[in-house]
Amino acid sequence: MASVAPLRPTPLPVPRATTPGARPGPRARSVRHLGPHWYASVMGTAIVATAGAALPVHAPGLRTACAAVWALSLAMLLVLLPARALHWLHHRDQARAHLMDPAVAPFYGCLSMALLAVGGGALVVGRDWTGLPAAIALDAVLFAAGTLIGLVAAVAVPYLMVVHHRIEGASPVWLLPVVAPMVSAALGPLLVPHLPPGQARQTLLIACYALFGLSLLATLLVLPLVFGRLVTGGPPPLALTPALFLVLGPLGQSTTAANKFADAAPGVLPEPYAHGFAAFAVLYGVPVMGFALLWLALAGAMVLRARRRGMGFAMTFWAFTFPVGTCVTGVEGLAQHTGLAAFRWLAVGLYALLVAAWLVAALHTLRGLVSGALLAGPGTGVPGPRPATARTR
Repeated sequence: MASVAPLRPTPLPVPRATTPGARPGPRARSVRHLGPHWYASVMGTAIVATAGAALPVHAPGLRTACAAVWALSLAMLLVLLPARALHWLHHRDQARAHLMDPAVAPFYGCLSMALLAVGGGALVVGRDWTGLPAAIALDAVLFAAGTLIGLVAAVAVPYLMVVHHRIEGASPVWLLPVVAPMVSAALGPLLVPHLPPGQARQTLLIACYALFGLSLLATLLVLPLVFGRLVTGGPPPLALTPALFLVLGPLGQSTTAANKFADAAPGVLPEPYAHGFAAFAVLYGVPVMGFALLWLALAGAMVLRARRRGMGFAMTFWAFTFPVGTCVTGVEGLAQHTGLAAFRWLAVGLYALLVAAWLVAALHTLRGLVSGALLAGPGTGVPGPRPATARTR
């Protein structure tokens, strides 16, 4: 497939924040166009591990393979964090341009979700290799950092959209900053059993429920705008068509969160609240996953249409991974709480789709990194999304 430049904004006329006369070294220059959307590759890799470890089937070597994939996601995060730090240190003009571009700024929510996904994976499957105490410590640090960054992004990015960005139409990427707190809501309950009994456990669980509500209500504000934009404005550009899968993220993740609340509540919250969470997991999760399957069919049809019209690989292909993975974990929870075989088989089918999507995205990303195409700057002759403008207030 042809390589397509991923979400490259036109740099704004902001002065370089470097020492006069100093020139960044080759390593620093190589990260000039390393945007926040690269964190999506970490998220998409981590969800392959966590979703696979919870599958309601027993396959030889599956858990070991999932642990290896989680270790890969941790290594990716440890490489990407300092690379992004170099980006901000040596290329502040480009970093500010990303913040001022409404097509790129929402991807700052991916930083939060990458931290949370790797941290949650440590407790789910990484503990097999690191040991439980190290997994708890790692998850606690990444959960705290990811939650804080997610809350900041959920406020800061919409603020930039209102005050500075010039918006031409709603985009599914708007969901990225507001869905980050939902990832915290879904993964926070994993830490509940490792806290002291009483107030500490209750506070974390109720805080996760508050994050659930925060993200859900914000999502309900954005989704009608996204669908309205599709109906009135037509299909998105070819390279951005995979971003339609981002709508699955809040749907699958909220279902996962509801199921995790039901798992953690007994012995932590008094009745009738603990029992209420168990009922809520099914009463909420089943219809939401029904809508998720509807959207999956719609988005899949749009992707097939774009592929027939020449859509090549772009970093937006990572939108096929984490959102689908949240649907896998959501269906796994419903299979556990309902006991229905239909949900078990649905989880297996969605996981097969997730693995296939991850392999495609990972292999093309690796090839793009080796060739240098994915880190190339504007003006290379590779078509990309039309850059957006920003207000000058």
